[in-house]
Amino acid sequence: MRTFETTQAFAKKKDEQDPLAAIRNRFCIQEGVIYMDGNSLGMCSVDAKEALYDVIDKWEKHGIGIWDIENSKYFMYQNVLGEKLAQLIQAKPDEVTVMTNTTINIHQGISTFYHPTKERYKILVDDINFPTDRYAVDSQIRLKGLDPDEAVKIIHSQDERTLDEAAIIEGMTEDVALILLPAVLYRSAQLLDMERVTKAAHERGIIIGWDLCHSIGAVPHDFSKIQPDFAVWCNYKYLSAGPGAIAGFYINERHFEKEPGLAGWQGNKNATQFKLLQAFDHELNAHGWQTGTQPLFSMAPLEGVLNIFLEVGMEAIRTKSLDITAYLMFLADEHLTKLGYEIGNPREDSRRGGHVSLEHPEAYRICKALKNHQVVPDFREPNVIRLAPIALYTSYEEVYQLVEILADIVRNKEYLDYSEERTLVV
Repeated sequence: MRTFETTQAFAKKKDEQDPLAAIRNRFCIQEGVIYMDGNSLGMCSVDAKEALYDVIDKWEKHGIGIWDIENSKYFMYQNVLGEKLAQLIQAKPDEVTVMTNTTINIHQGISTFYHPTKERYKILVDDINFPTDRYAVDSQIRLKGLDPDEAVKIIHSQDERTLDEAAIIEGMTEDVALILLPAVLYRSAQLLDMERVTKAAHERGIIIGWDLCHSIGAVPHDFSKIQPDFAVWCNYKYLSAGPGAIAGFYINERHFEKEPGLAGWQGNKNATQFKLLQAFDHELNAHGWQTGTQPLFSMAPLEGVLNIFLEVGMEAIRTKSLDITAYLMFLADEHLTKLGYEIGNPREDSRRGGHVSLEHPEAYRICKALKNHQVVPDFREPNVIRLAPIALYTSYEEVYQLVEILADIVRNKEYLDYSEERTLVV
């Protein structure tokens, strides 16, 4: 059981005892800034910068020869990164690759597995997931000549925060062909029981894919147990691989012989790739779902930062993440709830991801005021201040200072100085 205290001295003591404290020096901490938005865009690391600069130097020196150096490492860069990423989710190295972006990878997964029949034609989704997933689902359904109003089955949240796994399983009727769900919900930080839901889907003959965007790098997954059919994720949030970094894609080895829904030259077998045949001869592993030439400058920072993750280990990251988010919730209970704030995420360790969803009717203007205090938060409609104390680079003292600032903003009504008009990037 965790025991916290409300003093700043306690926060300092926690930092002194933090086994991950030294890792903070590997990140580009900005003086005077409290960065709480790593669940949206992770902080830059020295390791990521050095890896990117190294690839730029090699391009400068070798030109097109970069594809051949270091035993063709950069031509096969997706294999190198896939093997590293696989360790974070306990998957086999050839089940994981990196390519394109999350939305395109959703299209890739659905187009590979969604083959509707008269009896099975529905895709099951929820109504509080990040909308890009739904946009891709609707698009794929239309490409099959079907109407999303008829072919999309929606599991509704009862509280607009969380999903009920029992309701999801109840929705797995005989007309459902495929399921796409988030591992962690982006607003409320709810962590779904992926193993339970996946098992139920497979017992009913349904393909299931997971969106790990808000869990990868914060929550350890064991895909050797969960055994989903496919999964997608971005690498720029908790994994700190840079703005718009290349995304991740997992496909279970039992599906390697399936024809990719979106085929491309880079997914061809290496042995025949440069024969430039007109018939696609796809690699029988996750890399067979590649399409075009890989963007090395988007990939290199991921290699650099993954070295940190593999050095520290996901268990240690999860341990601190749960502790420091629990500390934030403790301070919120002590100082913020009486000022109109409310915690909107599950509190149990087994049911929450890596961020805290702090709710307030004036959340948007509070976020603007936070930025004026050199705090970087993340607002989500309609009333959520997302706060992510990242295990690798956020200190307990920063969390203490954050809560003091949040209290002052409401106590002094500072938020009234800011407009309610939404800016482009909220």
